[in-house]
Formats: sequence, C-alpha cells, structure tokens
Amino acid sequence: MAVMTAETRPRRIHRYQLDNGLGHLTVAERAARGKAVRAEVPRESHAQLELPSDRPDPVSLLEEQSANRVPELVPVRYGRMMVSPFTYYRGAALPMASDLALGTPATGLPVQACGDAHLSNFGIFASPERNLVFDVNDFDETVPGPWEWDVKRLAASLEVAARQNGFSGKERRAIVTAAAQQYRLAMRQFASMSDLDVWYAAADMEDFSRRFKGRMTSRQRKLVGKGLNKARGRDSTQEVGKLTRMVDGKPRIISDPPLIVPIDELAANRRADRKFIESELSDLIGKYRRTLETDRRYLLDQFEFADLAHKVVGVGSVGTRCWIVLLLGRNVRDPLFLQVKEASESVLSRFVGASRYSNQGQRVVAGQRLMQAYSDIFLGWQRTEAGLDEQTRDFYVRQLRDMKLSIDINTLIPSGMIMYGQLCAWTLARAHARSGDRIAIASYLGGSEVFDKAIAQFAGTYADLNERDYDALVGAVASGRITATPDM
Repeated sequence: MAVMTAETRPRRIHRYQLDNGLGHLTVAERAARGKAVRAEVPRESHAQLELPSDRPDPVSLLEEQSANRVPELVPVRYGRMMVSPFTYYRGAALPMASDLALGTPATGLPVQACGDAHLSNFGIFASPERNLVFDVNDFDETVPGPWEWDVKRLAASLEVAARQNGFSGKERRAIVTAAAQQYRLAMRQFASMSDLDVWYAAADMEDFSRRFKGRMTSRQRKLVGKGLNKARGRDSTQEVGKLTRMVDGKPRIISDPPLIVPIDELAANRRADRKFIESELSDLIGKYRRTLETDRRYLLDQFEFADLAHKVVGVGSVGTRCWIVLLLGRNVRDPLFLQVKEASESVLSRFVGASRYSNQGQRVVAGQRLMQAYSDIFLGWQRTEAGLDEQTRDFYVRQLRDMKLSIDINTLIPSGMIMYGQLCAWTLARAHARSGDRIAIASYLGGSEVFDKAIAQFAGTYADLNERDYDALVGAVASGRITATPDM
C-alpha cells in the first residue's frame, strides 16, 4: 500500500453542494458527464484505501466528538462500542469519514448523503398511509456529499457484520458484491425513470415479501412475517406500556438511570427546578410546532404534555442530549411519544463543506425528507437558546415509535444477509437518485461488474482496519486513557 504524507497526498476533498441546475443538460450530456469521470477516477480505483502516514488517531477523533456530550454518558458510549468490532464500527462514523476523505478517490458527483449508511441504519417503519416500508432511518450525519462514501460505508458494514456472524471469506465476498451490484443496477434503473416515478418509488414490505418469497427458506419466511407483525404493533401505545407506570391515575415515565432519567431526577441531579426544565422543553416543543405543516400542527394541538425524561439511544448517538416527551390526547389510551434529539454538525462537514442550514436540526430534517420516500408526520426541528448549560443547541423532533423495527443482524444466515444487503443497496440508490444526477452516476457505474468487485475488495480492506481500530479502543480503555461502562 502506498504511504502518503500531508505534502504528497492528492487533493481528494471537494466542497459538495447539490446541483439543482441539471435541467439545462440533456440526457446524453449527463450520461457523457458520468463516462468522462471514469478517466479521472477509474471504477477499479474504488478498491483503494491509501491512507497517509499521518492518519488521524481514531481514538482521538472519538474523544474529540465526546467533548461536547453529556460527560456521565460518554463511558456508556465507549462501553457499547467495545462490545464487538461491529458495534465499534457503528459508533465510528467520524474516523471512517476521515479515512474516506484522505484515502479514497472521489468522483465529485454529489448527492444528499446519509453520512452513516451502515446496515443497522436501515429499517422498517410506517408510511402516513400506515403501510410498512423499508428505508434509511438515521440522518444525524446527512449533508450533500459523495455517493460513493455511502456505498462504501454500507459495504464495509456488511463485511464487518458477516465476519461477526462467522461467515467464510467466499460468503462475505458474495454478500458485499451482491449489494454493490444491486446499487449499480438500481441506479441504472432509476436513470431510465422519470423524476416523478423516482420520487414515488418505495420499498413496500408486502411487495418485498412477495418478490423474495421464492428465494427465502421456510425459516426466513417465518422470520420476515414475525418481524412485520412485530413492527405493526410498535407504536406510542406500546411504548406507554413499556416505559411508564401509573401514578395517581396518570402515566409517568419509569426511571432506569443512566439510560432513562425522568425530569424529577434530572432536576435533582442538576440542582434545578423541575418547572424550569419543563418550561425549557415546552418552549422548544412550542417553537418546533411552527416547523410543521398546518394539518400536523392541528393534530399536535390535540395533545397535552404529561411527562418527559432523558433517554440514551443507539451507539454513536450516546451522550447527545435526547429527550422523550409523553403527550396525552383525550385519555391515557391516546398517547403520543415524541423524541427530541440533539443535532450537531455532520461528521462529513469538515471534509465536504458546511451545510447550507445554520440550524443542525433543520439540516437533519431537510436531508431526511429529501432521502426518504415517506417521513414521519411529526418530523420537525428547533433550537434552544442558552439554557441550563448556557449553550445554544439544535434539535430535531420525531415520533419515538411508529411501527419502527430494525433487523437483528446476528440472526442472519449468508443467504439472508445477501437479500438484506440488496434491499439496503436498492434503498440507498433510490435515496441518492432523488437528489443527485442519477443519469451521470449510472453512466459512470456502467454495465460491467468492475465497480462491484472493487467495492468488495475495499470492504475487506476496511474491515481489517476496523478491527485494528477496535483493538486500539480496547487498549485505550485498558490503559486508563478513556473510561468505558459495560453495555446495559
């Protein structure tokens, strides 16, 4: 592998902004644009990972991220990342973004990038029509950026997860190659479709079950059916049963520190008045209301505040300020759980340029609406001015549960992971086709398997690096450099 220094590495970093002026180019011109990029960035070059000798220390990057998080929760984040190389990978979006910027070629064709498109950031949820759909479900890092970074993040996650599941090298390569191929074929399909048809395209889970039925074993069909039934039952009513208990005839959120800390305990810990915290969050919700469409505001107004708590979520997000807010309608059987989640600058921003949105919550919401086929009807954003910690913070708001379900990666056998990877890849291509020049990207990818094979090679190389970085995190904990709390 070639070793680069800060002086000798090629300039690979672009300032990415979406090109809304594609209309003045013909289809032929856009296709020619994609083919022209091959001369500068050959498709086989995507196998490369040529990192400089002064590559940033991944643990230092994680520490940098942790500096602005809730201090007592940072050890929980490290503890979750230490469970396995895959959980480390989930939390290491910033180190990988740095590696992609410094060590891989860039086509310069922008899309609205997810920024953290690993296979656990896809899942099932309900459309406004109450149909179950499959889509990207995490947009904390979304910003205009390189389409190939999302593809490589997804591909490497498949390789890392397949290793965790004990799959052979041949099985792993088949999984990653199939996903890369599906992305390429889907983008070529979207390139032939009208703008409206691309916009309306969605991965309906009932349709998926029918199309893949013949490729699934009896056990897989049962698991899919069970998963869909489970998703249909996951809503605010179920969450009330799981997360609350009745106190004086009203539901109150159950304490489970440090993962769930209700407002009364939070006020005591911070030596602050409950009414002050409640007022601060109520003000945020009131202002957030203005970012909703008129009909959604009307619906939200039917609910009244009941309780709130701080709740730890995910792996990479642990330590950010995340609240769950319980609202009640006409009776306790008509609940609405909202999640109010802090939004910081995207991990991609330092490499691709800052978002056009000064409010990071608005950045997340705008990106989600652009990439998803259907978005949560309560999706909105807001900013809190200097509050308890005397800092201005941005947040986005969504429902805590609305038939949401993620796939348990550990249960997948090789054939199941192939299908799941293909579904993720198709979904990612559709999201990119909505915002980027799908014709140029499809033309660049072409009809051969050159790109597919290059991505499979990259995924294996990056999975090796991920294992070394995971060991570095474990070593940092063992040496006392950082503190980790066992996963709960």
